[in-house]
Amino acid sequence: MTAPRAPRAEAPLPELRAPRRRGVELSLLLCAVLIALYGYVAVGLGRNHTVPPDALGYGAGLGALALLAHIAVRLRAPYADPLLLPIAVLLNGLGLVLIYRLDLETPDNRAAPTQLVWSTLGVALFIAVVAFLRDHRVPARYAYLSVATALFLLVVPIAFPAVNGAKIWIRFGGLSFQPGEFAKILLAVFFAAYLAANRNALTYTGRRFQLPRGRVLGPLVAIWLLSVLVLVLERDLGTSLLFFGLFVVMLYVATGRTGWIAAGLLLAAAGAFVVGSLEPHVHSRVEDWLDPFASIRAGQGPGQLAQSLFAFAAGGMLGTGLGLGKSILIGFAAKSDFILATAGEELGLVGLTALFLLYALLVARGFRIGLALRDPFGRLLAIGLASILGLQVFVIAGGVMGLIPLTGMAMPFLAQGGSSVVTNWIMVALLIRMSDSARGPDGGPAREPDEGPDRGPDRGPARGPDGGPARGADGGPDGGLDGGPDGGPDRDPLDPVQVTAR
Repeated sequence: MTAPRAPRAEAPLPELRAPRRRGVELSLLLCAVLIALYGYVAVGLGRNHTVPPDALGYGAGLGALALLAHIAVRLRAPYADPLLLPIAVLLNGLGLVLIYRLDLETPDNRAAPTQLVWSTLGVALFIAVVAFLRDHRVPARYAYLSVATALFLLVVPIAFPAVNGAKIWIRFGGLSFQPGEFAKILLAVFFAAYLAANRNALTYTGRRFQLPRGRVLGPLVAIWLLSVLVLVLERDLGTSLLFFGLFVVMLYVATGRTGWIAAGLLLAAAGAFVVGSLEPHVHSRVEDWLDPFASIRAGQGPGQLAQSLFAFAAGGMLGTGLGLGKSILIGFAAKSDFILATAGEELGLVGLTALFLLYALLVARGFRIGLALRDPFGRLLAIGLASILGLQVFVIAGGVMGLIPLTGMAMPFLAQGGSSVVTNWIMVALLIRMSDSARGPDGGPAREPDEGPDRGPDRGPARGPDGGPARGADGGPDGGLDGGPDGGPDRDPLDPVQVTAR
């Protein structure tokens, strides 16, 4: 008989390391810069049949900005999503190309150099956020300071003269500044922090429809109503629509209840009807939307929306070619609100679809970051920032295409507007910081450092709206959001695993 063999000791499993994919990001950045440079050269060839003399300078400048941003991500956020930065660089580069192309039609009013300066400032702030914001949960500590600053930024333009019918600008000499753009990020921070801290109390309880208590929902609604009221007084209806959509989306994500979506749609429809009927500026835009060719029949020539529709029609499937369109006939807003018409005319349906796919991919990656994070504030903030980008694209594209009434807003990264491009770069930086936490080896923090703006880590368990322990839908004291009646584990609508399974 042979002696039994001693069991062999199993080798320890190798430590799993999350892929960093910084090489993929660098390769995509190179492609983005080359595509933008090709567009710049194509404009010169189409207009003057020669390569622009500053083409190499444009490519080197854009490449240097992209490389600096990549180095910051590589050093300070090595596990970040590798698609966010290349998409932002490509969209920003194409925006500079389109603005430069329109500048050729207005040599006395050049906007591309100023836009390049603002883009440089945006990349600098991007680098600063990535380098110095080591924990994406830190802004949650300053939720009420954020909302106070946001309201201040929204109110300040009232003291300045109106521009094109809206009081949303602050002008100093030849420079203009739109503070409402930065208020978007600050309000998103406040909504995320407040909802993360009070989501249990905001969730409906029981099987019957039941609204949360006023002292829980009241501050949130008051802040939103105040911000929207200020924007209505300033006639900035596009931003007010954006804030309303952001409020409804984040409330739905925090509670997981479709009733908030239904209520939001009803309120939006009622508000649009009232404002569109009573406010002359909005009423005229609704009339233009219902009949964009009325001015032509009246012998007054085509308006901006009609010219935009003509530009899209002239582009066809493949476009007229960069530099060969007539979208400058749209008028003063061709470089800002209607820049998408230039893309549609000169790049055609194929190019326009590619642009929309880039935006869709950017928004989808933001949603994916939100689902991957384990802390409620980070999830809500990531989804809120991605929703801001998605709502902007929908509102602007729908307006210039005649699908919805036109509202004045800037297409993210593409349109002329220094405040807009700087804000967009800051949002991408925050998404990159959160994606680094979500994709890192530890999967990111599971809890807030101070559990939101109104509850510190040492103040005991979460409290419900009646002052007692927070309860789930089944009455259990464990603070779950949606516990079943069978005593099973509670379901968290923000849990990425459970959301994916559903």
